Amino acid sequence: MNTVRYALIGYGKVANIHAKALKDAKDSTLVAVWGRDSLKAQAFAQEFGILAYTDINLMVKEAKVDAVIITTPHPLHKEHTIAALRAGAHVLVEKPMALTVSDCDAMVETAKAEKKLLSVISQRRWYPASLRIHKAIEDGKLGTPMLGQVTMLGWRDEAYYASDPWRGSWSLEGGGVLINQAPHQLDLLHWFLGPVKEVYAQWDNINHPYIEVEDSAVAVVRFASGAMASILVSNSQKPGIHAKVHVHGSSAYSVGVQTDGGAMFIAGRSSILEPPVNDLWTIEGEQQNLGRWKDEDTAFFNSIDAVAYFFTKQQEHFSQAILGKEELISSGEEGRETVKLIEGMYRSQKEGKPIRY
Repeated sequence: MNTVRYALIGYGKVANIHAKALKDAKDSTLVAVWGRDSLKAQAFAQEFGILAYTDINLMVKEAKVDAVIITTPHPLHKEHTIAALRAGAHVLVEKPMALTVSDCDAMVETAKAEKKLLSVISQRRWYPASLRIHKAIEDGKLGTPMLGQVTMLGWRDEAYYASDPWRGSWSLEGGGVLINQAPHQLDLLHWFLGPVKEVYAQWDNINHPYIEVEDSAVAVVRFASGAMASILVSNSQKPGIHAKVHVHGSSAYSVGVQTDGGAMFIAGRSSILEPPVNDLWTIEGEQQNLGRWKDEDTAFFNSIDAVAYFFTKQQEHFSQAILGKEELISSGEEGRETVKLIEGMYRSQKEGKPIRY
């Protein structure tokens, strides 16, 4: 195999981005799409010059699919991932990996049984600013990472929640800002600080009376390494302020990334307004790099399609992992860690206590 043959499961807004991103992904080609509605699947397939199916197993076999990307609503991720794995495909699943840790466990176990790769979309790991932080931690420049902060202050309006019938309900979406908007920043947090050991959280609906779920949440987290973190995430600040992840080490040095600025990106409805940049860097002898990096990252951001580019980078990486040329990043086990943190935050308020793992 020299080229990984991809299929999409789902034909909505995010699927459209993945289809466009795959056009530029090295050693990757899109050959098929699956959907329950045959007419919608056919329309999507016609747009991208691919085959349409309503049967996952048939699609994988007939279209000779090597890997699928799951883009359906997250309550369906477990069902579609397991079906694709059992059909014989590797799986790259959109965030969040699933609704519950038990769902994630079933997905990971199936991937192992079928000897297939399972990975979770986490394209913000490929931001240059995020990669700098991860390398600084790996190089020991922070000593031991001991404190983390996630701050995400965004906005979602009534039209957003009305745009799909599953949005804003416990039964169809499984939650609000935690399960849908925050996973990218929470993924970076545990990528930098490691596995979660304990979480205590509170959440509420501040100014979205037309939805059932939370639009804001706060939490305190303890990690297995001994590190601690605070989390503040909200969809209640019009039109959106920023999303940031900061890490402070035992060396007394600090680093950070602003992953999102201004009105937050909404798939299929808006573009990314501001470049992701390092907004904090106090490592001795490197402080002066902050301005240069910001200029470089801004120039790069302005030279690419920032929505599709980082999807392409993760797709390329997944293809290289399938081809045995790279070690898999953002595995199913890592996607599970994000869901563990989110599930713990939901359980913490419902049970009125910290959740320990």
